[in-house]
Amino acid sequence: MHKSGLIELEVVLAVARLGGFRAAARELGMSSTALSRALAVLEERLGVRLFNRTTRSVALTEAGEQFVAVVGPALSAIQQAMVAVNDRRGTPVGTLRLNCSVGAARAILAPVVLEYLRRFPAMNVDIVTEAHFVDIVGKGFDAGIRTADAVPRDMIAVPFGGPLSFSVVAAPSYFSRHKKPRSPQQLMSHECIRARWPSGALYRWEFERRGEKLALDVPGVLTLDDPSLMRDAAIAGAGVAYLWDAAMKDDLAAGRLVPVLKDWTVTSAGLCLYYPNRRNLPAALRAFIELLREPGHV
Repeated sequence: MHKSGLIELEVVLAVARLGGFRAAARELGMSSTALSRALAVLEERLGVRLFNRTTRSVALTEAGEQFVAVVGPALSAIQQAMVAVNDRRGTPVGTLRLNCSVGAARAILAPVVLEYLRRFPAMNVDIVTEAHFVDIVGKGFDAGIRTADAVPRDMIAVPFGGPLSFSVVAAPSYFSRHKKPRSPQQLMSHECIRARWPSGALYRWEFERRGEKLALDVPGVLTLDDPSLMRDAAIAGAGVAYLWDAAMKDDLAAGRLVPVLKDWTVTSAGLCLYYPNRRNLPAALRAFIELLREPGHV
């Protein structure tokens, strides 16, 4: 982004949005020293301090708030104009920033992201994985990837990959010590690896068979908030886990994990790439969406 020739303005907006020099420097691909220097040059030119700085915090001054209120929309309009001109090049150039869960990142990395970089060598892709939902506009992302039911209503959603299926699994070593459950209710006597939502609430394992639906608050001494950790714990024989099939297909094929209760399998809303409603969709994002929609990529 900082190659646009608007670096000083971009620095102010990034620091104001992210609340710190280090995070702003990381987003802009600069060193903290270079970012501080750019801000100092602008403040000296304006003859006014835009930020109050302490060892613990950075906050806009009153003049800084006024500056950001005017410059923010103006810089956005300039950047959109630059994107529109860049789109005429035919080949995407720049950086595509995506925010998604770890599971979604794994789903798109090899079949989509690496192929995208192969096709468009002038592009960079920056993926930030977070369990909790974030404001992709406020955080400066081009798009996000979440399950369809989590996409905000004011976003443009691009579904891909079909519905998500889940299975109850455990390692062979676990089932060598415990009898396999034949019904969801029998899980109540097993050691289950419990799942916690980003909100802090515990996930109730969901089941469905021939119209009968169940949601169980399963027992267990281990509670985790990341599916990859749940997978690792299950492979280690710590207990029974409830996981997304696509995230453990290699483990199932290799026999590291054994599925049970397959007749109770449930599916949920599939993944969607989503982005804000814009008049001109950037060429980089448009090319990524076209690749995502190609048969066989996800």
